[in-house]
Amino acid sequence: MSQKITERVEDWRLKGKQEDFRGHSIHVFYQDGEGPLLVLLHGFPTSSYDWRELIKRSPGRAILAFDFLGFGLSDKPRDHSYTLSWQADLTEELACRYGKGGPVYICAHDLGTSVATELLARNLADELSFEMAGVLLFNGSILIERSNPTLAQKLLRGPLGPLAARFANEAFFRRQFASVFSKGHPLSDEDAADNWALMTYNEGNRLGHKLVSYMDERVIYADRWHGAVTNWGGDLRLLWGLEDPVAVTEVLDGLLELRPDLPVVRFPDLGHYPQIEDPDRFADALNESMTRSLSR
Repeated sequence: MSQKITERVEDWRLKGKQEDFRGHSIHVFYQDGEGPLLVLLHGFPTSSYDWRELIKRSPGRAILAFDFLGFGLSDKPRDHSYTLSWQADLTEELACRYGKGGPVYICAHDLGTSVATELLARNLADELSFEMAGVLLFNGSILIERSNPTLAQKLLRGPLGPLAARFANEAFFRRQFASVFSKGHPLSDEDAADNWALMTYNEGNRLGHKLVSYMDERVIYADRWHGAVTNWGGDLRLLWGLEDPVAVTEVLDGLLELRPDLPVVRFPDLGHYPQIEDPDRFADALNESMTRSLSR
C-alpha cells in the first residue's frame, strides 16, 4: 500500500512518468534540450528528487533523472536482489532510450558513483551501449574501507538488518539524514518530510537491509571498479563536499592515490549532499566540468 506523499513530492511525480524495465515500473524525469544528455544518478537512501533544484538551474539542457529500483517512486519488489549491476543495466537502457544515440554525460552521487564505475568498467571492456562524454563523481564511498558509514547503514548491513528496516521510524530517519549535512547548510524540515515520504512510499523503508547491500558489492568488486577509475581513458572528474561525515576526505585522498591526475572541485563548507545544500554552486561546478570535458 502506498503511503501519503507530500504536495512537493506529488508535484515532482507529475513532472515525470513511469517507464517499464524488465517488468518493473521506474519513475523517470526527462527534460528535452541541448546535448549531450546529462544523466543524474542518485544515492542511498534518497532518489531523483535530490536533483530538482539543479534541474531548475539547467534550463535548455537535455537531462535524465530517474529513481533506481527500490527507491523513490519506482517499484519496490520484496523478492528482488538489488545489485548494482542491475541498476547499471537500468541506467544503460534509459540512457539509450533518451539519449537518441548521442553521447551521455554521467553525474553520480553516493551509491550512484558505484553504478557509474561499473559503467566505466563496461566501457573499458568495450561492452557499453552508449558513448560516454564524461563523468563527474561526488561524495561517494567508492573506497569503502576508508569511509565512515552512518549508524543506520551499520544496523541495516548487520545481522539484525531486517529488524532495523522494519522498526525504523521517522524520528530516527530525520536524525540520521540531518547528520550528513554541513553545519552551515542544515537539512530543512521540508526536505526531511519529503524524503521520508519517498522512502516510505510503497513501504520502501522495509527494504533498507536489501538496498544497503551495495556496500558489500563495493568490497566484492573493488578491483573491477577501482581499476576502472584508474584506467578509463575518458574525462573523469571529482567534486567533494569536505564536511561529509560518511564519504570522508580519506575517500577522496584514496581516489587521488588511484589516479593522481583527477581534477577535483572541493567545497570545504558543504557536506554529503552538495547538490541540495548549495545548488547554485553545485550547478556552476557541474557546468564547468561538462564544458571542460566536451572541449577535450
